[in-house]
Amino acid sequence: MFRKKRYIFLILIVLIFLYHDKLSFQNVQKHGNALIQQVEQKWRGVRTPELAGVEGQAILIMDRNSGKLLYSDHAKKKMYPASTTKILTALILLEKSSPDDQVTVGDEVQLRTSDESSAGLVQGERLTVRDLTAAMMLPSGNDAARTAAVYVAGLETGKRQSPEQAIAYFAELMNEKAKELGAGKSHFVNPHGLHNPDHYSTAYDMALIAREAMKLKEFNEIVGETEYAADAKGQEDHLFQNRNKLLSSSGEWYFQGANGVKTGYTEKAGYCLVGSAVREERELITVVLHSTEQGVWSDTIKLLDYGFRT
Repeated sequence: MFRKKRYIFLILIVLIFLYHDKLSFQNVQKHGNALIQQVEQKWRGVRTPELAGVEGQAILIMDRNSGKLLYSDHAKKKMYPASTTKILTALILLEKSSPDDQVTVGDEVQLRTSDESSAGLVQGERLTVRDLTAAMMLPSGNDAARTAAVYVAGLETGKRQSPEQAIAYFAELMNEKAKELGAGKSHFVNPHGLHNPDHYSTAYDMALIAREAMKLKEFNEIVGETEYAADAKGQEDHLFQNRNKLLSSSGEWYFQGANGVKTGYTEKAGYCLVGSAVREERELITVVLHSTEQGVWSDTIKLLDYGFRT
């Protein structure tokens, strides 16, 4: 009798759980979206123990070959990209022209402000497209980005425009390219990334853009150089130093296998870095947006270490 009662009791327990699960399933069906939102809100910003100390407000790790995200936090949050914008500018420049094409620096260099990053370009000198790309990507020359925008706008329209008109036209090309790549939460108004409230992106979008740019041989080679000598026509030669500390083998933030991509900073954007590294045929892209001056480097190294262990 005791054994029979025990079996009945166990059956009742099973029935209760099954009934509860049915109700829970119906509840999830009925209120699924609300429950999902609650879970997302509860866990938003929670990072794995290995990445708990990362200071960047938006971060991700992407497998460059597959495009798969290995880790992300706030990857689709609206952020200011600062000079990582120049990745897209260089991508468009290289797609619209040939590396050896000659570009004459025009009066767009007069738009330079006193405190912005500059490659030291001089009006009237001539550079190849390859050199101009290096001037954007290594010393982060805003002057080079403006010259690239004016040059491409001239190629596309077949007419001379004012620097302001050409830059506005180029921004349209930037937005078209971003949408083509699936970077639909971005909007660009200039080729260099100086702050504008209407100039924004996301960590995910910047990873998509960087992944596409790294497919180009010239871009890939340039962003992996620690320095680059440009043979300017009409002026003294330029020697561009790369601001990406991951590449410097003698520096504190050297990362073995690092091969790109682009730094960025404005007061509103904080310190930003789109990083890239390759090890044993695995290639990763990392994005850190709105970190600190030192944190942006330690953040990226933590992301790359984590990514290669995953």
